[in-house]
Amino acid sequence: MTTPNESTTAESTLAWRDLLDTLRDLDTNFLQGDRAVHDDRHLADGYRQLATTLGVAFDTYLFAEPSRPIFIELNTPFRRDRRWGGDNTDAFYRLAVVSPDRRYRISGNKGDAIYFAITGYNEPSPGAWSDKVVLHKHDSDMDVDADGNFSFEIGPVPDIAAIVTRDYQLDAESGRPVTWHIEALEEPEPIRHGDAETAAALRASAAWLKTMFMIIPLTIGVRAEEQQTEGHEIAGAANTMGPPYQVPDSNFGWSARDACYSFGSYDLADDEALVITHTPPTVRFWSMCVWNQFMANHSAGDGRTSVNIASAVPNSDGSVTIVVSAGECAHPNAVTTMDYPRGNLAFRWFLPDVVPAMPEVQVVKLADAPTSVS
Repeated sequence: MTTPNESTTAESTLAWRDLLDTLRDLDTNFLQGDRAVHDDRHLADGYRQLATTLGVAFDTYLFAEPSRPIFIELNTPFRRDRRWGGDNTDAFYRLAVVSPDRRYRISGNKGDAIYFAITGYNEPSPGAWSDKVVLHKHDSDMDVDADGNFSFEIGPVPDIAAIVTRDYQLDAESGRPVTWHIEALEEPEPIRHGDAETAAALRASAAWLKTMFMIIPLTIGVRAEEQQTEGHEIAGAANTMGPPYQVPDSNFGWSARDACYSFGSYDLADDEALVITHTPPTVRFWSMCVWNQFMANHSAGDGRTSVNIASAVPNSDGSVTIVVSAGECAHPNAVTTMDYPRGNLAFRWFLPDVVPAMPEVQVVKLADAPTSVS
């Protein structure tokens, strides 16, 4: 057993110092190389993301108790320290760390959610990101009574390490979030926060952080007119959207099993706008939001940085046109970049009947951008 006067050789001491070394070096991901950011706001966002993801890492690895689980806030439309990882202003995400050998009861009330679900993920090694969905239930799979209450049991679930809940609102500023509760059905294990356990948690936190900053900041690419004309077009060019795709069971990170996604980027001058038109399939919910290069949206109420199935006004043919710009635009589906000259874009479609068609994207002068639906 390690005593306090031997702390310089304790495993938790060494792991803590390794974590500090990791944090010290992670900013090179957005300061140097081909993913270096180019404006002071993204620079500041990089350091905010370091703080945010450190908090998530500690919630997930250092403070979690799988035999005494609780749901912690993972993303919310309002908390500025939980704007990360592909967030949006429509949804509340929560996370509970669980054990594959235990049984749990999950209960709650649906509130005003248009869609809600739980997804269980594996952990290939301590701190490694999930590469497989091992459990999934959305609201149609649950017995929800007339008052919106639900309750069900899960487990044991082989390989499960964490549960993520999703709660999508048509208007998060006025809607009632889903209430979630989780309880372990067997007696909890003795609390043991010793040297070995703490060291393992700190090392897992560092591993998770390193992977996160291998992903962010997202690249934007060059504008189409700046690309070379010879050979293939550069993948991920600015002011384009990628092909929509369905999330498979084998995936990377905490992706939504019921969702289709399309990701893109923008690089706009102050007098330019991006006009995006897509035709939503039959779907429970869809949204499009603006991110910074760290996959973070602004908090709800800061400015209109997203549109969804309820707030968007469709064209006469059922398509939806969205106008993205730094400045103001009169179009009913206009969203703002919050004065960021460059950033990223994300479409989500939940429970679509088909994979959506490719969104059409066009760069125009802001003065020429549409101001009404067609």
